[in-house]
Amino acid sequence: MKQLLVDSIGRIDLIVWVLVIVFFCGSSLIFSGNIQLAFMGAAGIIVEMLIIGVSIEIIIDSLKQHKGIGTITGFITNGPEALCLIVGLVVGDILFAASTPLGSNFMNPVLLFAAALICGTVISVLKCKPFYTITTIVATAAFALGFYILDVSLYFWWVIGAILVTIPLFIIRPTEQNNPSGEETSQSANWLIPAVILLIGAGYFLDPVVSFAAENSKAPKGVIGFFILATLTSWPEFKSCLALLNRGKTLAAILNITVSNITNIWLAAAGIGFYILTV
Repeated sequence: MKQLLVDSIGRIDLIVWVLVIVFFCGSSLIFSGNIQLAFMGAAGIIVEMLIIGVSIEIIIDSLKQHKGIGTITGFITNGPEALCLIVGLVVGDILFAASTPLGSNFMNPVLLFAAALICGTVISVLKCKPFYTITTIVATAAFALGFYILDVSLYFWWVIGAILVTIPLFIIRPTEQNNPSGEETSQSANWLIPAVILLIGAGYFLDPVVSFAAENSKAPKGVIGFFILATLTSWPEFKSCLALLNRGKTLAAILNITVSNITNIWLAAAGIGFYILTV
């Protein structure tokens, strides 16, 4: 377990942590923000990212003998988005409720490619089920974009279309191969449930922590919204891809992203459906 925790922190983590501090503290200096509070916010983001990284490593190590690990992690890493959806519906903000999961559909594929680049597996990823991967990524991104440009009166048809397209995409997803039977049973299996809870909690609170850092650093909202927030809220998927690719599970890494994107559509559809029925 100790080695697993050490392995969850790599060079890329350290680089990103430094960049987070430089970005928010640098922005506070440039745009006359509060550097102390900006640093506190950046430190909070780093703690969140550390918790997410460790949780992902434990989850994947616990599930390494299970067939369909990519699909399972794709569902698990959507826990924070599900919580955000519920909160948005409770406060009556349908745009926030739906946009939180849908926003990740644009960044997830980018982070998959970044993970493949870091792991040196770009060719393997590109050659692994390319038709299904591209079709699913394009379709889920298109529905995410469609939500933002459609009028409220067309939300019902968006839900119908999203369900009709994504359910078949989920059903026909490639089948992952069985893991070698000789692989040792993971000692971290007992930590699976706590790791899932930590992951969902950390992912959920990452958004307000980023918002706190952004507010006090006075960084441009466009940069925060598109690059920083979208990237950091997809950190669970990114860490999952890194962990899976490092274990040679290319298809699982791809399914982690495609299933996550499909699940994001389902979450948004459920939220929009609830909104339509209650308005």
